[in-house]
Amino acid sequence: MKKSNTYSPEVRERAVRMVMEHRDDYPSEWAAIESIAPKIGCVPQTLHGWVRRQQTDAGVIPGPTTEERQRIKDLERENRELRRANEILKLASAFFAQAELDRC
Repeated sequence: MKKSNTYSPEVRERAVRMVMEHRDDYPSEWAAIESIAPKIGCVPQTLHGWVRRQQTDAGVIPGPTTEERQRIKDLERENRELRRANEILKLASAFFAQAELDRC
């Protein structure tokens, strides 16, 4: 079961912006994240994920962007639906073929 998002996009954006603006004030990006996370009420790992997602979307680090991840998710859902439809069609075809054989 996936937990719902408890932080608004505005809070996420603000937190990421705070990390980006203040990371030079700390010995490392992780130190900045550890300092800022409690101020917005989340654990450092959560804020780290938001920072990484923003960096990926901006092309700073490699990986699929949020848009690409959503497209993949949509295509996988469509693929599952098409497989289900194909399975139903196969079963229906076999049923009607058997009914035709039984009629003869």
